[in-house]
Parts: sequence; structure tokens; C-alpha cells
Amino acid sequence: MHESDIPYENLTPDVILDSVENLGLLSDGRFLALNSYENRVYQVGIEDEQPIIAKFYRPNRWTDAAILEEHQFADDCVEQEIPLIAPLSFNQTTLHRFSDFRFSLYKRYGGRAPNLDNPEHLEWLGRFIGRLHAVGSRFPFQHRLTLTPATFGHASLKFLLENNFIPDEIKHNYQLAAQQVLEIIDQQFSSYSHLPLIRLHGDLHVGNILWTDKGPHIVDLDDCMMGIAMQDIWMLLSGSETEMVVQLNAIIKGYSQFYDFDPASLNLIEALRSLRLLNYSAWLARRWHDPTFPLNFSWFNEPRYWEEQLYTLREQIEKMQATQILSFYSS
Repeated sequence: MHESDIPYENLTPDVILDSVENLGLLSDGRFLALNSYENRVYQVGIEDEQPIIAKFYRPNRWTDAAILEEHQFADDCVEQEIPLIAPLSFNQTTLHRFSDFRFSLYKRYGGRAPNLDNPEHLEWLGRFIGRLHAVGSRFPFQHRLTLTPATFGHASLKFLLENNFIPDEIKHNYQLAAQQVLEIIDQQFSSYSHLPLIRLHGDLHVGNILWTDKGPHIVDLDDCMMGIAMQDIWMLLSGSETEMVVQLNAIIKGYSQFYDFDPASLNLIEALRSLRLLNYSAWLARRWHDPTFPLNFSWFNEPRYWEEQLYTLREQIEKMQATQILSFYSS
């Protein structure tokens, strides 16, 4: 393994603290690593003030322009009083460099996970997402990814196959199932190509929502992208079909107050879920050289993992081939 294969080897405690102090803040010498794998995120103590959050970007992942687009999207939302945690500006910029690392700083916010069984919470989240999408629809990203079958599906399968992550005894059947999944996804995305592409959060699961008595605060726009609106909704649905109907109707009740909801997008929920499955496996594979990943995802790249993935892909084929689900939503 080359030194360059270990992306954060030189991100020492001194570098973490010195990078913050280089912006004029006085650290109290304490820091705490927070739960993050793609980037490195720390709570850093500041003398006589509240701690701040320092996010160090994975080297060579995003261009500066792509990161600054993320920051601009956050600022656009904050200007509209949308409760999204945006980076702090120092020296008239939000993207900083120190010791070959790029980083940004944020205020620290607390909170708990939302209660997705509470219709009021879901409607509140729907209003938030609708407002977010109203801002996101104003103009496109120029430097971020677009969620398509090619970028998140075909490219993921290609990487897994070419880099021999799938065990030989499973590889043939996995490839057949994944290719069938992608054929259906291609057809469905083509059938609903009229759905507009807008700026999205891109990874809006409950782990990226901090809930307080004042409602939600949304964190981590690191995966913001262009895509269809449903990408920021479907990950909040869980349970039986009946339960998901209730959840979806509560979300859309709030969402539609601020942005139009196209029921046709319901027919792409399982396609989006399938793309996430493929992309997640490829993400783990692409990061496997980072020592943090084998340590925290030890179950990945074991035969049992790929057997479960094969089973899940076959389930997704059945779900995507099922009758169209426009009746899933009752206006």
C-alpha cells in the first residue's frame, strides 16, 4: 500500500488543532472524533466559546468547485430561513486549506432522530423538503454528480466486477441479477424522463436529521447532487406498504405546500432503492484501501455479504416488475 492510499494518515491531532487556530480561533486543546467515514469530522473545543465542528474533506474526492457549490446550496437555503447547517465563513470563504487538507467549520448543533411514526414530524419534514426543493429547482449544479442509472448503477457494477470484490462462486449469479436490475432501472428512468432534475440533499436519511422541539435541522450536504425529487423522500419510508402509505401521505401533505409533487415519481422508488444498493457496495469497495473501512465494515467482502446482496437484488427485480404503484399515494 502506498502512502497516498492512506488518505488521512497525516491528519494528526496537531494538524487538526492548528488548522482551526490558523483561522484565528483559540483552541482549548480538546477534540472529539465524530462518526464519519467518507470525511473526517471533529468537535474542537474553543477557549471561552462553544465548540465548533471541523470537517476535513477526503483528498481527491471533490474538486474545490464542487465543494463550494455544496456550500452555496447551503447558504441559499439559509437565506430562505430553511434550518440547514451551513459552513462558517472566515476570510471571505468557507473552504480552507491547511497542511494539504481542505476543511470547513460549522456551528455545533444538538438534536435527536425524528420520530417517523409521528405524522406531525413527517408533515414537518415534508415542509422542509418542499422548501429545500423549491430552492434547489432555481438553477442546476455545474460541478456535482447527477443521479442516473449510469453514474450510480452501471459504474458501480463495473467497478465491482473489474476489481474482483465478488467471490467467484457468487460472481456469475450476482452479475446476472445486477444486469437484470439495471435493465429494468434503465427502462423505468426512460419511461419517466419528464421528471425534472433539481439540486437535492441526496442522502436524506434519519442520520442526517437532527430533531429538536423547534423541528428539524438538516446536516451533511456532502452528497448533494442533481436528481429527481423522490430521492430526498423515499429513504424516510419504512415498514409495511400500509405504514409507508401513511408516512408518504403525511410527508406529501407538508411537501406540497411549497413544491409540486408529481405522483409519477412513486414508480421510481424501487429503482432508486436498487441504485442505492449497488452504489453502496461500490462505495465500500472503492474505500477498502482506507484502513478505517475494514475496521468498521468487517462484514463487507465476505461471502455472506454477497449472498445477501444477491438475494436482495432478486427481491428488487420482483418489486420493480410489480404493477405500477401510483395508487400508493392518495391525494
